[in-house]
Amino acid sequence: MEKKNLAIIGGGPGGYLAALRAAQLGLSVVLFEKEKVGGICINVGCIPTKYLLHQTAIFHQLRSNKNLEGPVGELRPNWQKIQEGRQGVVNRLAKGLEFLLSKNNVQVIKGKAKLTSPGEVTAWTSEGEIKFQADTIILATGSRPADFPFLRFNGREVISSTEALSLPEIPKRLLVVGAGAIGLELGSVYGRLGTEVTILEIMPSILPGTDLASAQRLERILKRQGLKIYLQMKIESAEISAGQVTLKGLSLLDNKPFEFTADKVLIAAGRKPNIEDLVWDENLLRRQKGNYLEVDNHGETSIPGVYAIGDLTGGKLLAHKAYYDGRVAAERAAGLNSQLDYRALPSAIFTEPELASVGLSQTEAEAQGLAIKTGEFPMQANGRALTLDSPDGLVRIIASQADDEILGAHLLAPHASEMLPILTMAVSRRLKIRDLDSIIYIHPTLSEAIPEAALKTNKEALHILN
Repeated sequence: MEKKNLAIIGGGPGGYLAALRAAQLGLSVVLFEKEKVGGICINVGCIPTKYLLHQTAIFHQLRSNKNLEGPVGELRPNWQKIQEGRQGVVNRLAKGLEFLLSKNNVQVIKGKAKLTSPGEVTAWTSEGEIKFQADTIILATGSRPADFPFLRFNGREVISSTEALSLPEIPKRLLVVGAGAIGLELGSVYGRLGTEVTILEIMPSILPGTDLASAQRLERILKRQGLKIYLQMKIESAEISAGQVTLKGLSLLDNKPFEFTADKVLIAAGRKPNIEDLVWDENLLRRQKGNYLEVDNHGETSIPGVYAIGDLTGGKLLAHKAYYDGRVAAERAAGLNSQLDYRALPSAIFTEPELASVGLSQTEAEAQGLAIKTGEFPMQANGRALTLDSPDGLVRIIASQADDEILGAHLLAPHASEMLPILTMAVSRRLKIRDLDSIIYIHPTLSEAIPEAALKTNKEALHILN
């Protein structure tokens, strides 16, 4: 039986990052992956979605630009070429990742793996059964889309985000169940391509758990872009007939029944962790709400020496959270005293405009009993936003009333995800309002809105009235 310092089950973002970091620290590493290295994110998640968002945004911008002359209305998307481009990006990143793992001496085993006893991993490959002993084991098997008992995925009329990325043709009508990041991003993709997109959400707001004011403003913008969004819609039944699917249910707003029919239904109403058949005795793994695995403040499960990372542990199901978890777990395996701290965990949704957040929302801060002050700067007062013809946004800063510490930030703006890191650092390093204003920002840039929003908390903004 072969012996390794570290065995990792799952080659998605958290798993491969843990493997690379552990190898960097001098550990011998074996990585098990039953499908494709890179996991959901590279192959059928964030990367291909962002490619489709970019390509369809170009098409939408050209079609809607009032300053162009000529037969712009004759432009049409070449869906086959778009799909080829998407797969090209995926293949390039996947090959690059395989190269990195190889050059870092990470042994990659293709096959299903599980813990079969303490410190032992068994893998079932095309060449048969293989066993490894390991000092430390990391579980990184990710999550999968969740469906409903009355509405199961079939890959035809009822699809997940995976099928939505590679439909053979653009649907005429698409129903989206769930107004989270996946639903809004893929809804935007197909809406720009001419699909009639209807989004149904059971909660009172899109992007549940996100800064409410920013989410409500984004909802208005997306509706103007053509998306039909209905909130507090409880789906109760589904019917599939003649290649179409009909959803029926009850509007919780007015207690009236509803019925929608479309060519496809995209279920984007959550994900569930891939925890089945991970260890020799599943009862040894303590669970939390939603069946996610319970871990301590450095990622260790209830089984000593076994860590769980990424989507397995719940919270925000984000690739960069998995990166972070994987790095901490790898460093623990190497004897470092790394700890998990999600206080400054950023997130973003890549609609137009993007919505990016870090730290506390106003609602969260008030729920904790914190004395806060807020500052808001509209992007319509930002010169760069106006030149981009995208003024429908804002920057909101949440700060401590007592000492001006930055507690949270929420950006609704073009390229908000690229603007957020400075605010992520501010929350992480407990910077103050004056710290953000002390930096010299390039003019004209979108980032100039950040110090203005911060100064607004003290009624000292320069380019808007206080």
